[in-house]
Amino acid sequence: MISHPAYGVEPWCLCESELNLDMLAQSESLFALANGHVGWRGNLDEGEPHGLPGTYLNGVYELHPLPYAEAGYGYPASGQSIINVTNGKIIRLLVDDEPFDLRYGRLDSHERVLDFRTGVLHRRVQWTSPAGSTVRISSSRLVSFTQRAVAAIAYEVEALGTPLRVVLQSELVANEQLPKPGGDPRSAAALESPLVAEENFACGGRLRLIHRTARSGLRVAAAADHVVQGPDGTAMSSESADDLSRVTLTAQLLPGQKLRVEKFVTHGWSSTRSLPALHDQVDAALAAATSTTWDGLHAEQRDYLSEFWAGADVQVEGDPEIQQAVRFALFHVLQAGARVEERAIPAKGLTGPGYDGHCFWDTETFVLPVLTYTAPGAAAQALGWRCATLPPAQERARQLGLAGAAFPWRTINGAECSSYWPAGTAAFHINADIADAVLRYVAATGDDTFERETGLPLLVETARLWRALGHHDKDGNYHLHGVTGPDEYSALSDDNTYTNLMAQQNLEGAAGAVARHPRESGLLGVSDEESIAWRDAAARMTVPYDKTLGMHEQSAGSTGHQRWDFLATGPGEYPLMLHFPYFDLYRKQVLKQADLVLAMHLRGDAFTRQAKAVAFSYYDALTVRDSSLSACTQAVLAAETGHLELAYDYLGEAAMMDLSDLRHNTRDGLHIAALAGTWTALVAGFGGMRHHDGLLSFAPRLPPALSRLTFTVLIRGRRLRVEITPTAVTYSLPAGSPLGIQHHGVALEVTPGVPRSEPVPAAPPEQPVPVQPAGRRPVRRCRGV
Repeated sequence: MISHPAYGVEPWCLCESELNLDMLAQSESLFALANGHVGWRGNLDEGEPHGLPGTYLNGVYELHPLPYAEAGYGYPASGQSIINVTNGKIIRLLVDDEPFDLRYGRLDSHERVLDFRTGVLHRRVQWTSPAGSTVRISSSRLVSFTQRAVAAIAYEVEALGTPLRVVLQSELVANEQLPKPGGDPRSAAALESPLVAEENFACGGRLRLIHRTARSGLRVAAAADHVVQGPDGTAMSSESADDLSRVTLTAQLLPGQKLRVEKFVTHGWSSTRSLPALHDQVDAALAAATSTTWDGLHAEQRDYLSEFWAGADVQVEGDPEIQQAVRFALFHVLQAGARVEERAIPAKGLTGPGYDGHCFWDTETFVLPVLTYTAPGAAAQALGWRCATLPPAQERARQLGLAGAAFPWRTINGAECSSYWPAGTAAFHINADIADAVLRYVAATGDDTFERETGLPLLVETARLWRALGHHDKDGNYHLHGVTGPDEYSALSDDNTYTNLMAQQNLEGAAGAVARHPRESGLLGVSDEESIAWRDAAARMTVPYDKTLGMHEQSAGSTGHQRWDFLATGPGEYPLMLHFPYFDLYRKQVLKQADLVLAMHLRGDAFTRQAKAVAFSYYDALTVRDSSLSACTQAVLAAETGHLELAYDYLGEAAMMDLSDLRHNTRDGLHIAALAGTWTALVAGFGGMRHHDGLLSFAPRLPPALSRLTFTVLIRGRRLRVEITPTAVTYSLPAGSPLGIQHHGVALEVTPGVPRSEPVPAAPPEQPVPVQPAGRRPVRRCRGV
């Protein structure tokens, strides 16, 4: 999408220089603003035209029945879908009695700019009505990082050429009419009029609407207030009804005169608080916002992001598109997680209703690593939500006849709501993914309180599931049978390597945490015998290996399956899951996404360099990347195994996933995990960063197109800056205590204030470049962009 001439390549912003109605829905996702609690899609201020209206509150959903042709034990009874809550973005404009509508009259200019440094979306429009009246409209909006419930808009209209009368209608609107959902089953289920009115209010510039959901029993509230600046005679009135609360401003403008309104909007919800309590909550947040003022909110936003970028920015020299894309990615990952405060991070963040607003394993495996090293407080809050949802996960395990906790494949409130049982039941690796995120966070931060209060219960209950799920064979080897790994084109496999290795780490990590916190472990009922059993299972964990091929297998016996006929598969038949039965996919060698390759990234300590090279080449030829999660992982292993140009191509695919709308579903919201993968491909791929057993290591090496890569990671409260050129790397710490790291396998210490430069070793002898399935090679990036 960014290749469209309306979109420029800028290092610190996303700029749209003209309005293209055919791409309106995609742009609404790209220009979305959020803070992890509130999400506003980038709809136009006046509400129409739109692609998909969207205002979201993290955790607010409605239940709907899940129909089954045949019932089965353990199937979830109902699904959960994120809903479009009360919209406070709308400011309608009438110019001499004609609605300002970009589909009519003459659009002289239209520009939108999303500034990553200030977190503000700016819009500037000049429009001439069908009657010949010309106005200039300027607006700015933000969703506050510092005041969690608050969003705000500054909207200004100026008369050009002739005097004119303008009317502004600033609204809160509930139960907006939504477009019909598309045919893609991954899109959200549209729920019509999900909100039942409980209270409406309008007085002067103050507005309020309170509703509840009919089935899930959640109460949602929105309030707004206005600060108005206009010529003498500017009039204000207000009105309200069940689903609409409105302030109307009327003014006569001479040429050059302006009418400006600053609109402050607050959102809140609760499953337990009373109507008066929620009423008071949004009113109190509104009082804080108005006292801060628009300029104050803007300054807070800028300061917050300045601190974030100081510890998170990635600088790329040699490819301006990638430079813009990684900052776009980091900004949206931060928006998805900054203020989740013990809520989930959905796969689409709060940018759209795709995947029904559900949280998957993507969060722990792809998003939390980025947040752990750039905004660790957000990672801790997301894991706090997992800990808070232990009770339904424990209940799910009991339902399945297992011990411990079985975390859901997809959910909003913590209960499983996947109607597809090979994933919803058998994808147990989500447990190990959560444990991996816990262990990484503790290693990166040294947060003992978190480990004791949040991490320990998660590690214990996930370890208990692996001990109940697996078994020792007659030779004492430990097996996990009938599971579904990350690759969703393989299901119910025995000894999936990714699952087994991640479960091994989970078991060892749980035993280690128990030893460090004996009192709290005793309260969780962990005995010495149980901890010893975890260590024994981990030590005897089976890792499938094909001796004939001399390589690790994705799952036991999987290399013996028939290979998919890629040459007979046309380009219009991807993604395969929409054109072929799962039965056919499951019994053949074809991968939706990296599986064993992901294991070699996250558990690289379990493989030799040669084993990685052989397995990567084999599985790259089978991976069709029907998932947006795959390219970043393939970039990491391509870089590690010496295929730097291939890694660069995979980086491009991950980075441009939404900016170029590669999956043709950006309209439903951004792919937050793929965006996070842009950082991963650069930092873990070309930076070679790994963090195993508490040791932070780097093995940097750049592709020919890049002349410099610089990034910062937060480690134990210190900011480690890594600057890589084709021949050398410099590690530096501005402050704090010395830090021990590894550089290409050699231990060294970085002292604060004393940059440490090391040479980049020559690349190993070039190996044959892995091939990809016919027609599925990543797009070659232009060299020396």
